[in-house]
Amino acid sequence: MAPQILRNLARAGRKNPLAWQYLFNCLPTLSYKINSSVLSKEARRVKDDLNAHGVAMTSVDALLASNRCYPELLEAIQILENDIEEELDTARSSSEDTGAIGRKVFNVELLGRRPTFDGSSVYARFALQQEILDLANSYFGMYTNLRYYNVWHTFATDCAPRESQLWHRDREDFHVLKMFLYVSDVDETSGAFNYVSGTHPKGKRRQLAPYFLEGGVARSNDEQMAEAVSPEHWKKCTGPRGTIIFADTRGYHKGGLARSRDRIMYTCMFTSPASQSEKLLHFPHDMQLPVDKEKRRALRERFR
Repeated sequence: MAPQILRNLARAGRKNPLAWQYLFNCLPTLSYKINSSVLSKEARRVKDDLNAHGVAMTSVDALLASNRCYPELLEAIQILENDIEEELDTARSSSEDTGAIGRKVFNVELLGRRPTFDGSSVYARFALQQEILDLANSYFGMYTNLRYYNVWHTFATDCAPRESQLWHRDREDFHVLKMFLYVSDVDETSGAFNYVSGTHPKGKRRQLAPYFLEGGVARSNDEQMAEAVSPEHWKKCTGPRGTIIFADTRGYHKGGLARSRDRIMYTCMFTSPASQSEKLLHFPHDMQLPVDKEKRRALRERFR
């Protein structure tokens, strides 16, 4: 009984912002306060938008002073798409199977469901660029951990919205910062990411939307969301290839409802080191990205 009580207390404590920051993430928070980096002008603007709204948009050209990884990333994704063309065609044939809830058949993770961290790959190096790390750390107020990266190919379908195409909130941590890079042009009919402004933990909109359970996960449709937050506060993130979106996905969001054409998107996710969620990246020999700033820099230099 006592261990269960302690687990319940720990779970409750992680939902308290002060306990989460200064108890469960004490070391990465204090280390960051001592060694924090100065953000660029564009990164400061993005952070301000994140703090205020939970979502912010920028671009490769605007945010990344040295974007040498970007052309390499595009080339790697194109090669990957070509290599698995037959597999994509097979997956497309099942993309409208509405009975496959939980498998997200309208979306293919090109690197697999749980990629193995490879610091030499462009997929890891893109997420570990200094501007992106600095922004993630500054938003959290601590040194964060890279928990996931992948490339998503989302098929255009005619089915009713389902799974992540419906409003939902992620649960991996107190804050969950995701970055989405559009590798294809994305408009309102090709899987745009949507966010309800101010529903993140730093925001002021606390009302929960009515919901239904889909495969054990709480989802809300547009009518239910409108009961909680007026559509004028919903942000639809469209843009050309090279558009970058940062979002704290603890707030309400949805995406991937592609109708006119497929969407291709690179994504990565940062959480606090104390996050209790299942590891979405496989780290060989339990490798974790180091908290110490100098060790992180050495890791990036090693894999340049």
